Amino acid sequence: MLPMVGDSKTKYAADSTVNTPTTDTDKEDEKRISDRSPRSSSDETSDTALSDSDNEHLELIKAKATRHPEEEGNSNDITSVPPKNEKEKPASWLSLPRKDQLFILALARMAEPIVQSSINSYMFFMLRFFDPSLSDSTISSQAGYLSGGFTAAQCLTAMIWGRVADKASVGRKNVLIIGLLGTLTSTVGVGFCRSFAPALFFRCLGGALNGNVSIMRTMTSEIIREKKYQTKAFLLMPIMFNVGILFGPLLGGWLQDPVHTFPRAFGPGSKFGSTDGVEWMLKYPYALPNLLNALLLFISLLLVILGLEETHMDRQHLSDPGLKLGRFMARIICCRPRQSQYARLEVEDNVNDIEMTMPPEYTTESKNSYQPRAKLPFRRILRRNVIATMVAHGLIQGHTSAFQNLWFLFLSTPRFDPTRPNPPDYTPQPPLFFTGGLGLSPVIIGTAIGIIGAMGLTLQFGVYSWVTHRLGVLHAYRYALALFPLAYALAPFLALFPTKSESPHAADGPWIWIAICSLLLLVVTGRTFALPSSLILINNCTPHPSVLSTIHGIAQSVSAGSRTLGPLVFSAVYGQGLKKGMVGIAWWILMIEAFVAFGASWLVYEGNGHEIRLEGDP
Repeated sequence: MLPMVGDSKTKYAADSTVNTPTTDTDKEDEKRISDRSPRSSSDETSDTALSDSDNEHLELIKAKATRHPEEEGNSNDITSVPPKNEKEKPASWLSLPRKDQLFILALARMAEPIVQSSINSYMFFMLRFFDPSLSDSTISSQAGYLSGGFTAAQCLTAMIWGRVADKASVGRKNVLIIGLLGTLTSTVGVGFCRSFAPALFFRCLGGALNGNVSIMRTMTSEIIREKKYQTKAFLLMPIMFNVGILFGPLLGGWLQDPVHTFPRAFGPGSKFGSTDGVEWMLKYPYALPNLLNALLLFISLLLVILGLEETHMDRQHLSDPGLKLGRFMARIICCRPRQSQYARLEVEDNVNDIEMTMPPEYTTESKNSYQPRAKLPFRRILRRNVIATMVAHGLIQGHTSAFQNLWFLFLSTPRFDPTRPNPPDYTPQPPLFFTGGLGLSPVIIGTAIGIIGAMGLTLQFGVYSWVTHRLGVLHAYRYALALFPLAYALAPFLALFPTKSESPHAADGPWIWIAICSLLLLVVTGRTFALPSSLILINNCTPHPSVLSTIHGIAQSVSAGSRTLGPLVFSAVYGQGLKKGMVGIAWWILMIEAFVAFGASWLVYEGNGHEIRLEGDP
């Protein structure tokens, strides 16, 4: 089989007229080819205007244009069909097409959760640095505002960015570049804040400019169109998310307040410090992790500009200066690749010669005659399955984001000290009335949050594809959602677990870590199957391909709204629970939301991404 086209100015001979209309003559020719019978004399007479070589070329063009999908499996016998068991075999990672494009998208996706999870490991302590007089319950509420500020702004703009990305005048890549620039600016700004209000402003700015998650999902679905590869391709985004939340908290926990974390390097009288330490690190103790995050975002931004191809159908024929610069730099930095075993053929002149002697129905379509595809009106987007999928998605995003926020607050909250009860004169009465957290340090919190990423990666690479291949995406999605209520119901009881050190010291010892890991295993297993499956269901509920980015934009707006309300509401409830001596109240309300999400999943069905047909659709 001849190779596919890779350059706009050069074509492979076999694909030069792949869009040629099929006539009755074509069908007769196809039958002759599939039966491997010689051409009749009448056929030979009809092609006397062509040379012998052109006759052979024309037959190849006809065969290519009329070949059915099932005939592509064997270059020697175009009527052969792959065995059924081969079709049912799940795709491997190595079989994924366009790995270069998926790699760039994966790196861009990884940078953002690193940024978002990094701040979680030290947010409680950063807010206390802003105002040491604040109580634990007030800090918990401010943490909810800081987490929710990003997602609130994102909720208002994500659908707009999705609509902009669907416009042929802008496209996917430009919106992705804007989002990365916005997140980079926000990250640097937060690092150099010394009070709550500026930090909240920069978080909102980053959210308002960021519609990247929906854009990357859209580009993934447009790069990988075959359904057998979708499970693996859509799993890349959650994998990168888990990589981010594995390394983000570790980087944040270790690099925050470096003057005290690494006194030999940055402290008083150190190699890099003055008598008091490195001055700018003393003034901005949380700038270093944010600067490192900004560097990761900058690298991702460069890769997107120089290496990522536009996937919008109406912009693929346009020149991309970024790609040209990237290829020029690659030629300078790297050696030119060796000539492969096949080469592109400069066939423009030959094709024109053939077209001059061919009937009109065999002429190739000019690029200049390209017509944009029909677009589905917005009023026809919100079908029943779209609404059900979005509702379930919003509930899932709401309780999973609230869990992340509650988790780092719970780990940071000091343990209950019977000698100094808070609230005063309080006496715990388990199993409902008890209070306090685990009192862990930022470094240990980074480790505890990073466990989520490590477990997620193990499950995603180990069992996700195997389970979804056997159960199907929809069933795996529903079963996974049943794990969250159990995990949330048990979470607050970690405060009652026996530890090696007595209160008020931080919780430690083997039993508490066994309990933490067991609880996180439930949560991570649910996330591993629910979140990637949710992405596939959102992608496939799209009623028409022309609104794919809009659908993902709506999904991100719904997600951002839920991820705004989740931390805000549950942080406030958690703070009130600490005041009233009932730390579990927020967790148990979260359990109820998880039950509702599980019920909503039974209203969802898996679509095909093209339920509505417009004029001109293939």
